[in-house]
Amino acid sequence: MDQNALKRQVAQAALAYVEPGSVLGVGTGSTVDLFIEALAASGIRLAGAVSSSERSTKALAAAGITVLEAGLVESLATYIDGADEIDPRGNMIKGGGAALTREKIVADLAGRFVCIADASKCVDVLGAFPLPVEIIPMAAPRLIRRFAALGGQAALRAGCVTDNGQHILDVRGLKISDPLAMEAEVSQWPGVVTVGIFARHRAKVALIGAPEGVRTLNFD
Repeated sequence: MDQNALKRQVAQAALAYVEPGSVLGVGTGSTVDLFIEALAASGIRLAGAVSSSERSTKALAAAGITVLEAGLVESLATYIDGADEIDPRGNMIKGGGAALTREKIVADLAGRFVCIADASKCVDVLGAFPLPVEIIPMAAPRLIRRFAALGGQAALRAGCVTDNGQHILDVRGLKISDPLAMEAEVSQWPGVVTVGIFARHRAKVALIGAPEGVRTLNFD
């Protein structure tokens, strides 16, 4: 079974976590694209959705789903999104699609984060996937030096401007054994908009696509 088929499995499985008549938080990425497809085909009626990117906003609108501004919503029951990596406690690295800031904003509104991913995204320790960090451009040289002091090699993502008009540093060579502490530390550095560690906003549920079927992981 190829990776795309595994993503389709979890996209379909995620429909079980969609409450009819609710406002749903929707993330960004290739697996989420397939989830939006499945949602449109399911016939489930929503009051609306809050989207984490221009890409997902377009896909939701094309599916006939009303997209609401995050500022108009006090809370969401559920946020459904993918991950670039997820560890055994539900901590994630996100931001490969450069939508990490809006993803974290929408995740903060939600009572439950449902992560949808294929089994290749499961790791024991975060960091094999380069850590995305959305930054204000003038801070780049200083932030590259700060990551070097931690043993990381940071570089600007070529040609990347986020939906927020900012740039992305991708940091290689890190072994993130304490995601919560690392997220808190990097978030305080001047010039950092958002770090792509999701530990404060970790998954409550992960639906993992594998050749033997979808595995459901529940995290305390």
